[in-house]
Amino acid sequence: MPSLARVLAGAYALVVLTGGCTSSSHQIGKSSATSGAVAPKRYVCHYTTTPVAIDGRLDDHAWNAAAWTDRFVDIEGSARPRPRFETRAKLAWDDEYLYIAAALEEPHIWATLTEHDQIVFRDNDFEVFIDPNGDTCEYYEVEVNAFNTIFDLFLVRTYNAGGPALHGWDLKGLRTAVHIDGTLNQPSDVDTGWSVELALPWAALAEAAGTPAPPQAGATWRMNFSRVEWQHRVFDGRYQKLPDTKEDNWVWSPQGKINMHLPERWGDVEFAR
Repeated sequence: MPSLARVLAGAYALVVLTGGCTSSSHQIGKSSATSGAVAPKRYVCHYTTTPVAIDGRLDDHAWNAAAWTDRFVDIEGSARPRPRFETRAKLAWDDEYLYIAAALEEPHIWATLTEHDQIVFRDNDFEVFIDPNGDTCEYYEVEVNAFNTIFDLFLVRTYNAGGPALHGWDLKGLRTAVHIDGTLNQPSDVDTGWSVELALPWAALAEAAGTPAPPQAGATWRMNFSRVEWQHRVFDGRYQKLPDTKEDNWVWSPQGKINMHLPERWGDVEFAR
């Protein structure tokens, strides 16, 4: 597989030709405030001396010591109804990995997609967005469903700015696991929920971070976390998405509009030792 630098060569040429990325982190924050966007959430991510066992179960020492994020809200903010089911996340880090965990309340756990880089948000899923230096360019997206199927992609810049999104890019060394508290794809019972663990190697994130990775204590990266939830029905003993309905988008830091690809409106994650 070619290096990220080689994969991005043509994409970077396109960015240069069409103006590139000009916003700094501070400029982005000011533009968000004046545009009426909701103030971004903030989370302090603490260093752990005990690596996380990536098994989907959130019982490691690092998770016991980490705070939960606020409960996820609708992507548009408080003007929209509160999500039907609770979603929260936790973060930790060490010298090798950024660890992310999520707990998703769900009475009916289902999934259909099983192949890497299928469009996972067509199922219910959990999503991670990371823009290390906050310039709205060169950012990462990772999606995972209840089958632990992964869709990872790299965006040279936002879709509004012309992209492109590189679906063929893989986050090298990514480790993920899902734990089901219930039964997957079994409509005859009621489930409790599912949990997700991800370990993202700093070595892979560093390739286009534009800032030290692993970060220095006190550094802040821009991130957001999203949950896509589809309404369903049971037909012939199987789950089916309701036809002609749109998905719900529930997020940690609300965007103010239905568009996850506004990195200037994501939350701030501060790294602490």
